[in-house]
Amino acid sequence: MSEKINLVCLPFAGGNKYSYRPLFAESSAIFDATTLEYPGRGTRIFEELTADIDTLVNDLFNQLKPILSKGNYAIYGHSLGGLLAYLLAVKIREYNYELPKHIFITGASGPSAVSRQTKKFHLYPHKEFIDEVIILGGMPDEILQDNAMLEFLEPILRNDFKVSETYIHKAAEPLNIPFTVITGTDEDLKADEVLLWQNESIPAVDFIQLEGDHFFIMQHRAFIINAIAEKLIKQLETF
Repeated sequence: MSEKINLVCLPFAGGNKYSYRPLFAESSAIFDATTLEYPGRGTRIFEELTADIDTLVNDLFNQLKPILSKGNYAIYGHSLGGLLAYLLAVKIREYNYELPKHIFITGASGPSAVSRQTKKFHLYPHKEFIDEVIILGGMPDEILQDNAMLEFLEPILRNDFKVSETYIHKAAEPLNIPFTVITGTDEDLKADEVLLWQNESIPAVDFIQLEGDHFFIMQHRAFIINAIAEKLIKQLETF
C-alpha cells in the first residue's frame, strides 16, 4: 500500500483531540489516526461551546475538507462521536465528496433509537449529573477528586450530553459504506437499538460485542486497532 489511510476520529462527550491518544498509542502500518476538535475545549478552549448538532456537523465538515480533497480515509467515533460520524458521512454525501472507506462506531445506539430522546442527563442537578458521569466511567479518579477540574469540565460534558439527548433523527437514504459497530457487554444500551445501525447502511453491518462498560475501548486497544486495520485492508482489496 502506497500510503496510510487517514482514520478521522470524533471524540466522545467531554473529549477533545487528545482523547484517543491512549487508544492509538501504538502506531499502525495501515492507518494514521487524526482526531478532530469540537469548539470550546482542548485547542479551541476559547471558542464558545455549541449544542446545536447541525452547527457541530458543519464545523467538522469544514475541518475535514483538506482530507476530503485527498480521499483515502475512514471515520471512527465513540458514543457521541459515533452519532456525529454518521451525520458527517451524510453531509459528505450531500456535497458529493468521496465517501469514507469505512465507518467505525463504538459505544452507541443507532441514530433513530428512541432512548436518545428519553435520557436527559444534561438537565440533572450537579450531584446527580456527576454520579451519571461516574457510572459511565472513563473519568480518572484524580479528576473526580479535583473540584476545580470538575467545575471546569462539567459545562463541556453537559453541552455534549445535550447534543446527543436533543438530537431528533431525520431519516436519510442508507449510506453505501460498510459499518463496524462495537459495543460493551455492560453498557446501558438496548440490543435492538444498537441493531438500528443497519437502517443506515446498505452493506451488512458487522456487529461486535466486547466485555466491559461504556469505555471498554480502553481495555481492548489491541483488538480495536487490529479490527480497524483488517477491515480497511479488506476494503482496499475490493477496489
